[in-house]
Amino acid sequence: MSINFSAAEDEPVDLGAMTETMFREAAEELARVINQIKAGKFDEARSTQSAVKGLKQAYLQLMEERGRFDKLRKQITGTVGATSLDFHAARDEVGRRLARLRDAGPG
Repeated sequence: MSINFSAAEDEPVDLGAMTETMFREAAEELARVINQIKAGKFDEARSTQSAVKGLKQAYLQLMEERGRFDKLRKQITGTVGATSLDFHAARDEVGRRLARLRDAGPG
C-alpha cells in the first residue's frame, strides 16, 4: 500500500511529534503551577487541573481512534489476526526440527 501526495495537498501531521509537544508543554505548565503553589499562590491550581484533565481525555480519544484506524488498515491489507510472517525464522525452525528427527534415528 502506498500513499502519494500531490503538490497541492498538505503533508500529513506527525501525530507522535504533536503529542510529544503537547505533553511537554503541559508538563512545563504543570511545573510552573507547582512552583507557584509552593510559593503560596493558589490562583491557577484549579484551571491547571482542568487543563490536565482535558489533555488526558484528548489523548485517550486519540489513542482510541488510532486503534480503530489500525484495525481498519489491517482489515484492508488482509492482516487481521496475524502478524507478518518471518520466513527466515520458519525455515530455520523447520531445519532444526528435521535435524532432530535425523539425530533420533530410525523408528
